[in-house]
Amino acid sequence: MVVNDIGENRVNREGLKGWLNPTRYGWERVSYWFQRLTGIFLLVYFIGHVYETSSLTNGIDAWNAMLELTQTTGGHIFLILVIGASTFHSANGIRLIFVQSGKGLGKPGRPDYPYDPVSLNKTQRSGIWIALILSAVAMLYGANVLFE
Repeated sequence: MVVNDIGENRVNREGLKGWLNPTRYGWERVSYWFQRLTGIFLLVYFIGHVYETSSLTNGIDAWNAMLELTQTTGGHIFLILVIGASTFHSANGIRLIFVQSGKGLGKPGRPDYPYDPVSLNKTQRSGIWIALILSAVAMLYGANVLFE
C-alpha cells in the first residue's frame, strides 16, 4: 500500500511493468525514457573515454593497447551507438528546451472530456520523430565511416 499526500491508501497494481509501459503514456514517455537512457549511456561513455585518454600517461604501449579495443567490430558498433545516443540526446534536448519555454505548444485548451493534452501536438510529435530520424542518419553515416 502506498499513502499519497492526502492520506489515501492506493494499491500499485501495475508496478514497474505499468511504469515502463509506453502505450499507457504515449510518445512523450518513450522520449522521456530514451532521454534518460542515452544520458546514462553517455555518462558511462564519458567516464570510459576519460580513462582511455588517461592511459596516454602510461606510455605509448599502453595507449596503443587501449586504441586496439576501439579498432574491433565491437568497438565500432559501440562507437556507432555513441553517435546515435549523442545525436538523439542533443536533438531531443533542444526539443525539450522549446517545450519548457512554451514554444511550439499552442494555446492551452479547455479541459473538457476527453481531454487531449496540448503538450503532445503535431509539432511536438514531429520533434520526437526528427530526433529519432537524425539519430538513425548519424548512425548510418558513422557506420559508413567506421566500416569503410
